[in-house]
Amino acid sequence: MSLKLYFHPLSSFCQKVLTALYENGTPFEPHVVDLGDETAFADFRKLWPIGKIPVLRDDTKDRTIPETSIIIEYLAQHYPGKTALVPADAEIARQMRLRDRFYDLYVNVPMQKVVTDKLRPTGKNDPFGVEEARKLLHTACGMVDEDMAAKTWTMGDSFTMADCAAAPALFYADQVLQFEDRYKNAAAYLRRLRERPSFARAVKEAEPYWALFPK
Repeated sequence: MSLKLYFHPLSSFCQKVLTALYENGTPFEPHVVDLGDETAFADFRKLWPIGKIPVLRDDTKDRTIPETSIIIEYLAQHYPGKTALVPADAEIARQMRLRDRFYDLYVNVPMQKVVTDKLRPTGKNDPFGVEEARKLLHTACGMVDEDMAAKTWTMGDSFTMADCAAAPALFYADQVLQFEDRYKNAAAYLRRLRERPSFARAVKEAEPYWALFPK
């Protein structure tokens, strides 16, 4: 098989790429990376020395593609499907990319700060950093709530890469903030995302690993 995805099902950033792959039924060979296994991690770093997942490997074109947005853009260019995840219109595509980066940088990243702080060794926690991350997360979710007041998807009626980014970001942000009552439009948007078969599949596949998520 030409495409191989190196990922972990519980990772929010990996779920973003999985949603894109499932959305268009793109065939790929899954490779779950156990970051806690030194041998497996060392092998993965031979492919991508930075050591961050996900990474897409295209053996046919002899290309290694890291970074979620770049992976999805690569898929849209070389393996397009029924859902145009990157709009053809350049101006609309630019607006979509802004929203994609918004969800990655201002929802996903601060959410991960809050979550991963719980995994730190005793005495190594960063309460100030967590407090700042929560503030940013609330600001971002408030902006999402306003933006999604009268839309189905991030760009309107069309499901795009920005929605692939929003789905796991908001899913995990809700675990942290439980924003159902506070951000009703964002919560309604998350419900639509969870009903989307592509993201629902990614969430389902993460269930066996859910015990690893720090409460």
